[in-house]
Amino acid sequence: MEKRESRLIDHIHIRVSDLEVSQHFYKAVLGALGIEYISDETHFSADELWIDQGESQSCIHIAFKAKGRDMVDRWYEAGLEAGGYDNGVPGLRDHHPGYYAAFLLDPDGNNIEAVFHGEAD
Repeated sequence: MEKRESRLIDHIHIRVSDLEVSQHFYKAVLGALGIEYISDETHFSADELWIDQGESQSCIHIAFKAKGRDMVDRWYEAGLEAGGYDNGVPGLRDHHPGYYAAFLLDPDGNNIEAVFHGEAD
């Protein structure tokens, strides 16, 4: 039997209008989730997420995993303080029992989410 990789997505690439402004935002929200990133003068990345600057910007929704409701709350506050815009305060959602999430728009209007799935399957 052929061995298959367990990931659906190899990477996600976001193109932003101002790399410095976006780096400030993502440093805060990724840091609130305990995720480190690397950067140079042309881009920054964390795991499979790659962000650079370009003439046309992305329009995307990304949901980051959180380890608990308190982490979702910290993520939301860190994102607001770093220039994100409210797109849904932390709280339970109707997707399934225990789905606790918050939503922010990043500096380019991408819909960014942090979610904790609770004990639900």
